Amino acid sequence: MKIHVALLAIMMVTVAPLVPSMAADNRADRFALVIGNAKYPDAEAPLKEPINDAREVADELKRDGFSVEVGENLTGEAMRRAFDKLYARIKPGSVALIFFSGFGVQSGRQSYMIPVDAQIWTEPDVRRDGFSLESVLGEINGRGAGVKIALIDASRRNPFERRFRSFSAGLAPVIAPNGTLVMYSAALSSVISDNGGDHSLFVQELLKEIRVPDLMAEETLNRTRVGVTRASRSEQVPWISSSLAEDFSFIPGSGSGAKPPGSVAALPRPAPEPPPLPRVDPVLPPPPKQVELKIPPPEKPVIDKPVLDKPAADKPAADKPTEKIDGTTALALADDPTVKSLTNKLADNPDDAGALYRRGQVYASKGAYNLALKDFDASLRLNPKDVEAFNNRCWTRTVIGDLQAALKDCNEALRLRPNFVDALDSRGLVNLKSGQTKNAIADFDAALRINPRLTSSLYGRGLAKKRNGAISEGELDIANAKAMDPNAGADRSVRRLMCEPMGTARERRRTDNVEDVWKKMSHRSPFDAGDWRRTFVWDGKSRRRR
Repeated sequence: MKIHVALLAIMMVTVAPLVPSMAADNRADRFALVIGNAKYPDAEAPLKEPINDAREVADELKRDGFSVEVGENLTGEAMRRAFDKLYARIKPGSVALIFFSGFGVQSGRQSYMIPVDAQIWTEPDVRRDGFSLESVLGEINGRGAGVKIALIDASRRNPFERRFRSFSAGLAPVIAPNGTLVMYSAALSSVISDNGGDHSLFVQELLKEIRVPDLMAEETLNRTRVGVTRASRSEQVPWISSSLAEDFSFIPGSGSGAKPPGSVAALPRPAPEPPPLPRVDPVLPPPPKQVELKIPPPEKPVIDKPVLDKPAADKPAADKPTEKIDGTTALALADDPTVKSLTNKLADNPDDAGALYRRGQVYASKGAYNLALKDFDASLRLNPKDVEAFNNRCWTRTVIGDLQAALKDCNEALRLRPNFVDALDSRGLVNLKSGQTKNAIADFDAALRINPRLTSSLYGRGLAKKRNGAISEGELDIANAKAMDPNAGADRSVRRLMCEPMGTARERRRTDNVEDVWKKMSHRSPFDAGDWRRTFVWDGKSRRRR
């Protein structure tokens, strides 16, 4: 009996130290989702690299013991299903890896992976149609994954940002949970162009290092970064962030890689890059109470009302209009590919709030403000808590001079989402045009506390300060806005519109003149027109293809 007890004790001592190593390296608990998106309709041509890269990465991960799901040219719904399937497979303590190659856009200090069918016209659409990397990693962590790895090859010049920015912002630092390793193919806030080959430089170097046995994951990615930097002559420098709490190797060796818990890794590793500063969402006081405006109802805007506002009894509202809208025929507008696609979608499902919202954006981008308002109204009837729709309708009403209704929309957006930076920026413009400079300054201040680089708010605050008598402070804000965006407020007509209140028929006629200026600037293509709201109201410049 004593012998049996002694043998049992020996077995417990010898086996117990191996358990953590086996759990950390259990290949049956390795799950990966690999996505390659190449065929974006809004791009001039399909991307050459993502599909080949995704297939090569997937094959390598399978050889390394991962259970891999591969997706190619995924729509938003397909990406959602793919992520949901990954979440469902994760087990406590398992390894979860995502690889994404395609277009990525940052918004609100987060990075978003973009599906091939994204309809992005304004920055809020990035958050609506894209997939937040932080949210995905947070969900994976919530399912109990011990090691979380994200390899994102999406720092490309894309066809979306030119619509609402004058520059490509690249990707943002990620605030990820503990036990996470993230790598971008390029530095933060920078973009690269495809090299024209079958595989990206990033994936070539990554696969080379993954295939080295016994390398810890951090070392693998550090060596990948060095290889990409050298091969590109420092033009492309990948970014890494790590909070791994345990050692992990893509290909564990048979002998040298195994070590007892708590021991130091056999291979020396350079000091990891310091983690990015944590993103702190400012806890702001409630937006300032607005002084009620005494604005007379606006005169009827000088915009020809299309037949679409009064559809025939035997035709649905989605039929093509036939009268002119601001010099552009409604018939030609209905033949626009994006409008046609959304109209067909609405013919199948008239209660598609998202399609109504997006078609409203397209109408507004082309100056068809009545049609835009009609779609925003319908979208909000179906989804009365859509803050983005309230904000966009606020801007549209501001453009046509319906300031009292615009203010109500902005206030409702802020009631639903306090400290919503886009709505604060929008309401600042409403107050500025209404002559309520103190309210405008308060709104722009609140927006800039959330996003100090929001040039529209910085420029608008400068104008408001100058109108309020603080000339030097206002000029400093305007100069800082132009330093970040040299074309901010470039158009004199737009600047004059910004500096004077609106409310009289004469001032609304001035608005119509500015709309003509905006339409001349954006006549080439709706894809070059940029964000219809800020391009028209703030800087008056065309968004040229880069």
